[in-house]
Amino acid sequence: MPSLRNARLRRASLWQRLALLLFPALLVVTGLELWMTRHDALAAANAAYDRSLLGALKSIDANISTASGGLSVELPYTMLEFFELTASGQVFFRVSTSDGLVELGSADLPAPPFALKMGTPVFYDATYFGEAVRLAAYRRDLDRAPAGSTGRSVLVQVGESTRSRQAFTARLVRSAALRDGLVLAMLLCGTAVALAAALRPLSRLAREVQARTPDDLTRIAEADLPAEVRPLVAAVNQQMSRTQELVTQQRQFLDDASHQLRTHLTTLQMQADYARREQDPAQIQLALDALATEIGRATRSAQQLLALGRSDTVSVEPAGFDMAALLREVAVDLLPLARAKRIDLGIHSPTPEFMAIADRGLMREALSNLVTNAIAYTPAEGTITLFAAGDAAGWSLNVEDDGPGLNEDERAALGQRFRRGARAGKGGFGLGLAIARSIAQRHQGELRLEARETGPGLHAIIWWPRPAAH
Repeated sequence: MPSLRNARLRRASLWQRLALLLFPALLVVTGLELWMTRHDALAAANAAYDRSLLGALKSIDANISTASGGLSVELPYTMLEFFELTASGQVFFRVSTSDGLVELGSADLPAPPFALKMGTPVFYDATYFGEAVRLAAYRRDLDRAPAGSTGRSVLVQVGESTRSRQAFTARLVRSAALRDGLVLAMLLCGTAVALAAALRPLSRLAREVQARTPDDLTRIAEADLPAEVRPLVAAVNQQMSRTQELVTQQRQFLDDASHQLRTHLTTLQMQADYARREQDPAQIQLALDALATEIGRATRSAQQLLALGRSDTVSVEPAGFDMAALLREVAVDLLPLARAKRIDLGIHSPTPEFMAIADRGLMREALSNLVTNAIAYTPAEGTITLFAAGDAAGWSLNVEDDGPGLNEDERAALGQRFRRGARAGKGGFGLGLAIARSIAQRHQGELRLEARETGPGLHAIIWWPRPAAH
């Protein structure tokens, strides 16, 4: 049952949640208040009626006499008649000596349930002839024992029906119930009105969001919103800013990709038209060779565009991996390309196993692009070294070559999409460094391009920080 109630509470609207939480609490508070009202009303009725009962008791006690040798009581009939009227029922009394040999009034009145102290009146409830009664009892010493009795003390009891008290209490409780019901209704209405006023900014916010066009990612105004809602709106604005950045990146990517692919397709179309017009077999063969070269460039461009799009949008799944093994894997894959230019491609790792935490697939893509770039721009018989490093702040993958290198302005500009260096050949597209930079940024890191410490060349570094938990 609690799980069912919790499920209903999760599916309910804010109004329904408040009703499910507040209404039972208000009912409990109202019930407790009514119980306290009844308790207080009964105490007040007993206090008021007990004073009359005590007055009758003292009046009877004041008229007890042993002057005649026996025990006599002159009853205050006028007061007892008035007492019966206020009690709305019959009034009972009893006067008896301590030995019980002399008794006046109703001899079978219920005795006090506990021993009495001399001179101290007590009140108690009992049943007399099937009717609830309230009694007052009082014991005191006599001047002398009455004739025929050895008792030197007298017990005086006065009782009345509790119907008047019950009727008084019932009237008071009914009045309190009507009052509390009215207060509860006013409280519920007031709460509903206050909630409607408090939730009006949320309704306005909902209407504003619903009225937006699908491509409207501007910030939501936080003015006139409750303080409790502003953190939520701030979080939504932050998420919308991220979405807007992602949409801008995707639009830029589509523009760049369409331009790049359109260029390749235009070139291919021109070369195919030229081959169809030529009659000389040698010229046709040259045109076909140019077509093959351009197809290779288009394939490479498409692969890099797909890698760039994947690096921007794929979810990053960090996990532990061996960077030394990653270096060996990339070096083995690209070794044929390096041998074709007689380039010395080597790796260096501090230890046989060098562990780091990142998305291994993305890091492999980034490192492969850096090494491919280095092979493309390093002259024949050059040297390229791959190595990994790490410290308390984070890890890095490094590619160092002894090629022509880059000046400071070029190092600052490269890494942007379709941006190439001044010494770039015709085979490059300006995407390799952009892919590496995007992957580094997805890991909260960066791509650094630095000059070699000794001699010409370039030192490319992918650095990313350690996760907070580690």
